[in-house]
Amino acid sequence: MSVPPVALQQAVEAARRDPGRVLLEGVHALKHAIRFGAVVERVASPDPADLLALLGDLAPDVALPVEVEPVGDATWQALTVGGLPSPSLAIARRPADTLDQVIATPSARPVVALEAPTHLGNVGAVVRVAAAADADGVVVLGQADPWHPRAVRGGAGLQFALPVGRRDHLVSPVRPLVALDPAGDLLGTTPLPAGAVLAFGTERHGLTDDLLARADLRVRLPMRTGVSSLNLATSVAATLYGSAG
Repeated sequence: MSVPPVALQQAVEAARRDPGRVLLEGVHALKHAIRFGAVVERVASPDPADLLALLGDLAPDVALPVEVEPVGDATWQALTVGGLPSPSLAIARRPADTLDQVIATPSARPVVALEAPTHLGNVGAVVRVAAAADADGVVVLGQADPWHPRAVRGGAGLQFALPVGRRDHLVSPVRPLVALDPAGDLLGTTPLPAGAVLAFGTERHGLTDDLLARADLRVRLPMRTGVSSLNLATSVAATLYGSAG
């Protein structure tokens, strides 16, 4: 028997408005959230058996903390605004924001700072890269919420793997500040300081003059002549892995 649609729909809509909750769209977001300690409160699916089979195949180490709530097709379409690639929608608690403490603590691992990103999927992809590269955290400067469902989906739920949050401005960090700038030194010619805050601007405009002026070092990625920019997540990946070691 399906869960009464109104009760579940109300819970999902409440989670969208609640800064203490996050929606996990799809099985990858769910598996990573659980793997990295998320408190998952509800899981819904139009096909619970299929979801359990997917989890068994993709993440046999992950055990669901709650029973899967079955929903009818019409309710599923309404909850997910047309459906998802995999049959899973979950509600979890958002973890405590520890970014300020992380930025203020010297470390050998970098922090990624994104200034005024506009595409939530790209924000999520950056989180995914930063988690894979074992960065200390990701701070988004501006209005984009890295915990928005689209960003969490783009990050495959890896927001739970490292400190992630939004700030209006970058506080003066204890760590060195490295700006990605087309006029900077070629990446690899000057060693990046350990534990730096790596600041990335938008593809169109780059970083603001304020952040560039505050930078201890400016670096650029090597690119073929005629290529004007890289995707934001690609730039972050190239910088993190290109400066590793």
